[in-house]
Amino acid sequence: MVNYVMTDVLIIGAGPAGAVAAALLAQRGHKVLVLEKQLFPRFSIGESLLAQSLGLIDEAGMLEAVQAANFQFKNGAAFAWRGKYTEYNFAEKVSVGYGHTYQVIRADFDHILIKEAQRMGAEVRFEVEITGAEFVDGKPKITTRDAQGNIEIHTPKFVLDASGFGRTLPRLLKLESPTNQPVRVAYYTQVYDKIPSGAFDRQKIRVTTHPEHRDIWFWLIPFSNGLSSMGVVGTEQQLSARGATYEERLWNLTNDDPQLRELLKNHQPFRPVGELKGYSANVSTMAAPGFALLGNAAEFLDPVFSSGVTIALKSAHMAVPLVERTLKGESIDWKAEFEEPLRYGVETFRAFVDTWYDGRLQDIFYYEKQDPTIKRMICSVLAGYAWDKSNPYTGYKTLQRLDALAKTCRKGS
Repeated sequence: MVNYVMTDVLIIGAGPAGAVAAALLAQRGHKVLVLEKQLFPRFSIGESLLAQSLGLIDEAGMLEAVQAANFQFKNGAAFAWRGKYTEYNFAEKVSVGYGHTYQVIRADFDHILIKEAQRMGAEVRFEVEITGAEFVDGKPKITTRDAQGNIEIHTPKFVLDASGFGRTLPRLLKLESPTNQPVRVAYYTQVYDKIPSGAFDRQKIRVTTHPEHRDIWFWLIPFSNGLSSMGVVGTEQQLSARGATYEERLWNLTNDDPQLRELLKNHQPFRPVGELKGYSANVSTMAAPGFALLGNAAEFLDPVFSSGVTIALKSAHMAVPLVERTLKGESIDWKAEFEEPLRYGVETFRAFVDTWYDGRLQDIFYYEKQDPTIKRMICSVLAGYAWDKSNPYTGYKTLQRLDALAKTCRKGS
């Protein structure tokens, strides 16, 4: 027997975007159902948040719960290459908003957010898989199967896909489109870092450029419990040449850098090394009658600037008022009111990602005579304020302006 379920808004995925969207809609009095394929808490990478994320979490009424978890305080980002070292302190930015954030164990962080959404009135079901999706004249029909094999057909008024890398609706509705990002691979793990106190700044993510290959980079993200997340990103060809196993490749590459090798010389393993390959994604549309895509379900660029959670939370905040208007019977131009405004910030991050890998942004970061005002503008983007239109280093001209700045830095070197 198939059970039919009706609700106002069905949200696919209980990660940050789904949790915040569910909380905001439930607070507005709407009946919300969140369906999540996995059982929480569950492991996820992407542990270093940006400062704007705190404002978005605060607006959703979840900040107190996040603060109570005693995550590692984060005040910025540090970049290192061949003995050069530069810091961006989030408090030294031009944009209005939080100047600090946290580095989080995502299993705990995501679980906190979805529990807060439940507390605010959203219904959440775990271990439920979406097996089919139809939208006829904008009316959703979503088929699901739970862990016991029970089939349900959901007929909500609207669907938000916050399924992250699962990309549920793009996959089922064939919305996926080519991305201009090359295929890269990340090897990642968590370790007891055993780094002596004061040897490096635990209040910042540390991004290290490989000493010989500037398009290979490492992250080191310390947590408050003595663990650190670490990993390396490069092309499959570059990384696979450095060993037979994921562990060999990660540690052989890490040991290429003298400073990283020294910092982690006493580390002890905690999680096995995993692989994430071909993670960049794009879609032909972020919304259509009956549904909208949030966060990584729509587009994921690259982990280098930790933009994923911020984009996810921003997309949830932008979508919720439009969903509410849709539920009231209004006709919404989702492309003009959702996709294009969201892409303003996405394109900002894209310009930073592209110029990072081709070396232009690194020439800016590692330039010893950075202009203080421009550094504050760049710091705002690194802190997540990619939608601040008063900052000339945001939006569709970001690439052009970073290119000009990189040329100036190269001339001054």
